[in-house]
Amino acid sequence: MKKHIPNFLTFLNLSAGLLALVHAFNGNYNEAFSLVCLGIFFDFWDGFFARKFNVSGDLGLQLDSMADMVTSGVVPGLVMYKMFADIQENQEMYNLTEETWFMGAVPYIGFLITLGSAYRLAKFNIDTRQTDSFIGLPTPANALFILSLPMILFQNQFQWVSDIISNPYFLVIISVLSAYILNAEIPLFSLKIKNFTFQKYKLQVGFLVASVILLFALQYLAIPLIILLYIFLSLLVKPKAAI
Repeated sequence: MKKHIPNFLTFLNLSAGLLALVHAFNGNYNEAFSLVCLGIFFDFWDGFFARKFNVSGDLGLQLDSMADMVTSGVVPGLVMYKMFADIQENQEMYNLTEETWFMGAVPYIGFLITLGSAYRLAKFNIDTRQTDSFIGLPTPANALFILSLPMILFQNQFQWVSDIISNPYFLVIISVLSAYILNAEIPLFSLKIKNFTFQKYKLQVGFLVASVILLFALQYLAIPLIILLYIFLSLLVKPKAAI
């Protein structure tokens, strides 16, 4: 029975991703965001129980990547596509209208995120360096970054931030950088905890505390800042396992 628990959680992750796709397609970004968060929650625990019960295997690894591809790869690509499409429909000031010859291709730039996610997940499965830390931004973190953008717009707490996010050129840059950072040779520390001691995991603990404070203070705006903080701290400490 124990060996089936991780795969069951993986299927819950995939199910959450499929539901998130439906909501993202219909422009229900809040529901899509919540379901992706739920999928990432299941993704964390499937790996935890696989290690706890010592039932890790090739089948579980492949299932996990397929589920992540949907929840943390296809969904953020679709959300970015929809954000471009919303701008096309509502903001003619950027000349993104049906009369411009390049208009039809612009929203599809968002799927660079999906392509980058697919390459990262495939590379992760054969990269023996990423057992205790990561090289390149993990797809769940990237998905949270992307899905937080429409939530920041709805939150409308800082108008100047909303103006930046509503700029299609900014979204193009984010899409390209997202595909790059997923696969960049940048060592990033892992939040997976084994045999906890404060001395060993003080970086992770400090990061989590700072993340909670930012979330309470800035709500959705905190999410991209937390991801940027994660990358910055990793560049400072350079996790040994990933060098």
